[in-house]
Formats: sequence, structure tokens, C-alpha cells
Amino acid sequence: MPISGVGTRLRRWNTVTFAWDSIAYVKSITGPSKTKAFIDTTALDTTGGYRTFISGFRDAGQLTLNMLFERDAYELMNTDFESDVAQDFQIVLPDDDNTSLTFSGLVTELPLTIPTDDAITADVTIKITGPVTLESGSAQSVPA
Repeated sequence: MPISGVGTRLRRWNTVTFAWDSIAYVKSITGPSKTKAFIDTTALDTTGGYRTFISGFRDAGQLTLNMLFERDAYELMNTDFESDVAQDFQIVLPDDDNTSLTFSGLVTELPLTIPTDDAITADVTIKITGPVTLESGSAQSVPA
């Protein structure tokens, strides 16, 4: 059954308290934008006249967060931007299975938008490093 995004939570693993901290004021999440490379294996003697391919590396892509500006959340994202260490994040969906997507990522972009007639926002881009783990009922799961 389709669900609304209302109630979706974005969380970041806190290495001090060893718990997930929710990141407030996220308006929308785009991603993970997973892709898979392919390798062309077509040769002059390939039969059938069709190109052939094998699977290459997978890329979990990136995540883009549209967030209302709030000082604490912006400072956290800015700290992650200034760091060279990937952080653990989790998206928890508001479905009956408590579906979560857990991944490590690096904050790579942190632009502010300051309009004349609307709320200030930050569009945070997180480059995912490694796989995205899809789980059910894992709201209390711990990153590896």
C-alpha cells in the first residue's frame, strides 16, 4: 500500500551517546540515487548481432536534503562538511514495517538559500560511500 512521506525521519548516528539523533526541519529527501556501471563485452565474433554487457561497480549515489535553516542542524551538517570522515545516517519511513535505509556518507555541498519572502533553507548533499542497507523494524539498529 502506498504511503505518504509525512512522518519520515532522518537520523544521524551520535558517536558520543551511541544513539540515533533525529535531524529536525527536513522538508524533503531525494535519494539514494543508486546506479550500476556496465562493461561492454561485445566482440566482433559476438553472436546474434546484439551488444553484450556485464555488471560493473555499483554506486549508491547521493542524498539531497532540503532543510529549513535551524542553527543546530546547520552546525551539525557544517561539522560533517568540514570533516573527512564519513558519518552514518538513517532514513526511517512511516510505514507499518518501520522500513529504514542506513548508509555512511560525506557531506559534499551545503548551500544556503535566503529568499526575500520565504524561509531560509539549506540544500545538503551527502555522497553515499558503500552500500545502502534496507531493513524492516530497524529503528533501533546500530551502524556497523
